Amino acid sequence: MTAITAEAATLASGKGHKDENFPVASFLLKPEHRAPVMAFYHFARAADDVADNAAASTDEKLALLAAMRATLAGTSDTNPESRALRAVLDQHALTPQHGLDLLTAFERDCTVDRYASWADLMDYCRYSAAPVGRYVLDVHGEDPATWPASDALCAALQVINHLQDCGKDYRAIDRVYIPTEMLTDAGARVEELGADKASPALRSVIVALAEKTQGLLAQSAAFSGMIRDKRLAVEVAIIQRLAESLTRRLITHDPLSERVHHGKAEMAGLAAWAAIRRLVA
Repeated sequence: MTAITAEAATLASGKGHKDENFPVASFLLKPEHRAPVMAFYHFARAADDVADNAAASTDEKLALLAAMRATLAGTSDTNPESRALRAVLDQHALTPQHGLDLLTAFERDCTVDRYASWADLMDYCRYSAAPVGRYVLDVHGEDPATWPASDALCAALQVINHLQDCGKDYRAIDRVYIPTEMLTDAGARVEELGADKASPALRSVIVALAEKTQGLLAQSAAFSGMIRDKRLAVEVAIIQRLAESLTRRLITHDPLSERVHHGKAEMAGLAAWAAIRRLVA
């Protein structure tokens, strides 16, 4: 094991796919598709853990991400998660571009801690979220014509995560995804994210972002119906339903002082209803 690989292992958060807000390679997917999706997840999880580590320096994190990039591109064998994903890509004749795009987002996380506008945030989501959906679609052999709807859903999921964790991200790593222009226009300050409860001004911004997210979900509403693979279509329908529910909750609940996550029973109920609707459709 090289020094870089060993150091990357020490930055692992311990978080796994069962800890995510939305299903990752669930039992709904065919077994032959779950393994490639999980390889991408482990790769993304490792890179995310590096970028979000509060103890490592910027240079250290960028060096580790560069090692992941080189390994995925085939010019190095340093990083195990990248090696595993590269093997999957070779086996299924898939492009490494989605993984390389994802690394761009994590590299940006190491050097950018504020986003000025919604457009800037959507540009970030183009690299942090869209590659995930595009990769899953490629694994299933779906038409690239589905990418725009997938991009909208993935961006919505990313913004939901940002809003749920806005206080934690600010306090732990001083990273703010809420556009600073929107905060300024509402008369709110970034520092308010460190409070135990959102001010009326900050709440208005969170609500506005949730409403913009509803617009993204409107763009992705027909996505599951575009997918040929019925099992993937059901999983996407479930994710869409969970996202719609969480977005409504962010409009009515304060993520700094209230729970804005689904409980297991609630998630199961929403998932079952979405699955039935998709199967009937």
